[in-house]
Amino acid sequence: MRKNDVPQDETKMNRGEKEIMYAVDEQGRYVQVQSRGWQPKDVANDQAWQVIEEDIVSEIRMIRSGKRSPLAFHMKKNLMNESLLAAYADLPRWRVKRHLRADIFRKLDAKLLDRYADIFGIAADELQNIPDISQGIYNDEIKFRNESAK
Repeated sequence: MRKNDVPQDETKMNRGEKEIMYAVDEQGRYVQVQSRGWQPKDVANDQAWQVIEEDIVSEIRMIRSGKRSPLAFHMKKNLMNESLLAAYADLPRWRVKRHLRADIFRKLDAKLLDRYADIFGIAADELQNIPDISQGIYNDEIKFRNESAK
């Protein structure tokens, strides 16, 4: 992309902030160029967050039906999979996978619940808190984070 062709679209994600992109200048060298955003990138990010929110809503339904433990919600909300959570918790993956079963999760001791809570940055008793699906799982949090970062 040439320096003059760097997109300057107003986007929701950037909210007036500029980002650095790399483009080719007149001498053929790569240089840093500030960009206000790029609309296709904004659309792609919106679609990705919608998919993530749908996954979270699906997990909440499974938790409410007793098929999964609340750990599954916190994993999805924090964009983690079993392997990543296992690495953070210093546990074998098979144990984390087992803790995703509601009946097993109910039997976990306080020490292990504290370990999971620390990873998610919440209190152990909050591990049981699963939001109502109508609360807008991700979009409201993202808006809040973006607005508070200004």
